[in-house]
Amino acid sequence: MFLCVSLNPAIDKRVRLEQLRHGHVNRAMEVTPAPGGKAAHVAMVLRTLGADPLWLGFAGGPTGTALIDGLNALSIRTEAVTIANATRMNLEILENGGAVTEILEPGQPVTREELERLRDAFELVLRGSSGKMTAILSGSLPPGVPEDYYATLIELGHQCGCRMFVDTSGEPLKQALKARPDFVKPNQEEAEWLSERVIDGPRSAGNALMMIIRDGAGAGAISLGSRGLVWQGAKDGGMLFAKAPEIMVRSTVGSGDSTLAGFAFAEDQGIEREESLRLAAACGAANCLAEGPGRARAGDIARLKKEIQVEIVQ
Repeated sequence: MFLCVSLNPAIDKRVRLEQLRHGHVNRAMEVTPAPGGKAAHVAMVLRTLGADPLWLGFAGGPTGTALIDGLNALSIRTEAVTIANATRMNLEILENGGAVTEILEPGQPVTREELERLRDAFELVLRGSSGKMTAILSGSLPPGVPEDYYATLIELGHQCGCRMFVDTSGEPLKQALKARPDFVKPNQEEAEWLSERVIDGPRSAGNALMMIIRDGAGAGAISLGSRGLVWQGAKDGGMLFAKAPEIMVRSTVGSGDSTLAGFAFAEDQGIEREESLRLAAACGAANCLAEGPGRARAGDIARLKKEIQVEIVQ
């Protein structure tokens, strides 16, 4: 019972080069397009974990068609809200030496009528659900979308008895907190902006997370990248830190989305605290080994979960 909502989806094009040479012609060794955007990555990992998520979002033009076809090919159900403008395309450049460069298009403007149709589709899915649903709002907002739009969806979701998970940044995240989402997952940079505090380790991340929870989140996590993950659940218990396993990283793109999928799945399944954090951290780490964002393999998740150490944040 998962609904993955994407207002600014994309086609992710991964390009592999020997070395990116600025100001010169670069010839790609390999080019791989795939359905993208944060909500798509979340849906992919939920599918790997054994769930049957529904992706809901905007799609327009040939790239929008490719996006929906790509998700369906991965056995992910879709509810597309057709828009006039074409779905954006993002570029991820991987060099043989390990460097990763991302070029993200801003997305095309959406109209008020298109926004209303997405809201109506969102409400229809939630009211038609036969059980407790978790809705996951992921990603940036395209031009033309009010910064409090996620807050509007959170309020509607709660009216429908739905858990609301949010992964965005900046003013849309600040506005979303006012609607009291059940879970938020900023990364370190996003959490520093939101809390107006420098984060230099688990303890300072924990302090920032407590501020975010006081501002409205029911629970949350802050990713510290290769250092690990700080998490405070909605249930009683102290704040926990998961140390990231040592792995050979291919790319970190999509790892935050994979982590969020792990948290959402654990909450839905009622998994106990430490195992929830291990699963989420393992999903994020497994994504770093995958062939593309959101393509974490079940075997990697299971193996890495056993390696992750969890401790209480002092």
